[in-house]
Amino acid sequence: MLITTERPAVPRPALTTTVAKEYVHRAALAEVFLTGWHKMADDHFVVTAQWPRSHSFYASERGFHDPLLLCETVRQTFPLLIHAAYGVPFGHQLSWSHFRYRVNPGALRAGATPADIELHIRCSEIRRQRVVPSSIRMDIEAVRDNALLAVASARSGIHSPTVYQWLRRDRGDDIPRVYGQAPSPTTPVHHGTVGRHRARDVVLTPTPRKACWQLRVDTSHPVLFDHPVDHVPGMLLLEAVRQAGHALAAAPAAETPTFMDVRFHQYVEFDSPCWIDGTDTAPPADCADRGARIDARQNDVPVFTASTGMTDLTGA
Repeated sequence: MLITTERPAVPRPALTTTVAKEYVHRAALAEVFLTGWHKMADDHFVVTAQWPRSHSFYASERGFHDPLLLCETVRQTFPLLIHAAYGVPFGHQLSWSHFRYRVNPGALRAGATPADIELHIRCSEIRRQRVVPSSIRMDIEAVRDNALLAVASARSGIHSPTVYQWLRRDRGDDIPRVYGQAPSPTTPVHHGTVGRHRARDVVLTPTPRKACWQLRVDTSHPVLFDHPVDHVPGMLLLEAVRQAGHALAAAPAAETPTFMDVRFHQYVEFDSPCWIDGTDTAPPADCADRGARIDARQNDVPVFTASTGMTDLTGA
């Protein structure tokens, strides 16, 4: 016979979820890193995020999180706040013009549980078209366990469907067609040369010229191409900067890009080769062991320029 007895109340744990994937322009729930946001004051917000202990593309290496997780987290923060805090309708398109970050290597160490991150964000230089922003700058301090993880800043344009179609001419009004006509991916460089474990994750193709590569675009990649787009995504371009930084080293060590400063000049298109040139430079002051400059051109026009600092995490 069953007998009901009184049991002590069990405290209910605080419940955590991710933000809606539509807010961060992602198709896969597994790729949403943001867990919430709240407004602190006018144009001042806190966004919370969680990084997995490992990831299919942004993998933890030698016990450290990948700094490009920070980049993707910032990228997701832009559409979240644009839509949720500033009321920009869905269907508007965002385009980065400048992105910069600097990370504390020691704070990247992976723990026994996922990493909980707070992003303290101040928005400025807001231009409006009627009542919604048309461009914005965000300055970000990323905090982990009450310690500074990274600082970042980014500027983005915000384009209505009508403006975006005008900017993109015959590309933005038929994204499935443009996406579907992207050429097959070119031959990758050896994955170990660019700090990768799998050929499918390589975004550079060798050329006869030293320190020059063709951008390799594989639209079947499930992370870099989470959904159809009409141009090469910015996160793929940041990955090209990282991989070129690795490839410039004669013998890549346990290095990771702890600094990037990238200026985007043009959209990178699918239908013509994009050439990536790398040059060794002095490392950024006090934040890296080795520096590199990366220049990208398509159809003889600069499409982005970047500087990066690579840090050996062996002693971090």
